[in-house]
Amino acid sequence: MPSPGPTTNNRLSRTFISTVSIFAIHRCILTIAPDLRTVNNQVTLEIPEIARKYVLKRRAESQDATRERIVDAAVALHHTVGPAHTSDAAIAEKAGVTRRTFYRHFPDELSLFRACTSHSFENWPPPEPDKWRRVADPEARLRLALSELYTYYRDAGAGLMVIMRDRTLMRPELLSLPGRASVLRAMPGVLLEAWNVRGRRRQVLTAALIHATAVTTWHSLVMEQHVTGSEAIELLVALVMAAAGPEVRERQ
Repeated sequence: MPSPGPTTNNRLSRTFISTVSIFAIHRCILTIAPDLRTVNNQVTLEIPEIARKYVLKRRAESQDATRERIVDAAVALHHTVGPAHTSDAAIAEKAGVTRRTFYRHFPDELSLFRACTSHSFENWPPPEPDKWRRVADPEARLRLALSELYTYYRDAGAGLMVIMRDRTLMRPELLSLPGRASVLRAMPGVLLEAWNVRGRRRQVLTAALIHATAVTTWHSLVMEQHVTGSEAIELLVALVMAAAGPEVRERQ
C-alpha cells in the first residue's frame, strides 16, 4: 500500500485540528454556562429566553428615553411659551416624536403636568422653608429667606414668571399638583410664625410677607427696575419691618 502523500497528510491534519477545536469549544461552553443542556450529543443554547429579556430591557430603555425627551420638551415650552399656550403638537415636534407616540406616553393633560411638575422640582428645587425655623429672630429669618429665595429666582425666576402668567388660564386640577408652587406658597407662613402680632397688624404683615416673597416682586425690582438683589432685599426688609409696626420692632 502506498504511503499517504503530502496532500493526504495535510487533509488529515486539518480534520484532526477541527475535531479538537470543536471539542474544546464544546467543553468551554459547558464550563462557562453549566446550565446549558445537551440533546442528541448537541449543545442546546437556551437563547430565546435570554434574547426576550434583552429585547424587553432595550425596549424599556428606549421608552424611558422617549418619555424623558417629551417631558424635557414640554417643560422647555412651559417656561418660554407658557403652559396654557403650549400645544400637544408643539411638544411632539420639539421632542422629535409623533403625536401617536406622545399620547401613548401621556394620554391626558394631567399625566403630562404631573410629570412636568416632578421634573421641574427635581431640576430647580426651591429653598426649604423648614430650615428657616431654626432662626428665631424674625428679621434674621426674613433676611435668610430672601437671600436664598432671590438666589433661586435668579436661576428659575424667568420660567416661573411665564407659568404664573398662565395660571388664570389653567384648569384647577393642574394648579393643585404638589410641586414648586406649593413650597413657595408656604414660605410667608413660615416667616410669619416668628412675629408676635395679632389682629389687623397681623393681616398687614402677612400681606407684606406675601409680597416680599413673590416671584412677581423679584421680577419687578430686579428685572424691570434693575435693582440689585441685595438692594431689593433691603427694600423688602424695610417694608416688612414697617408692616410689623414700631411697637413690635421694639419688642423684638
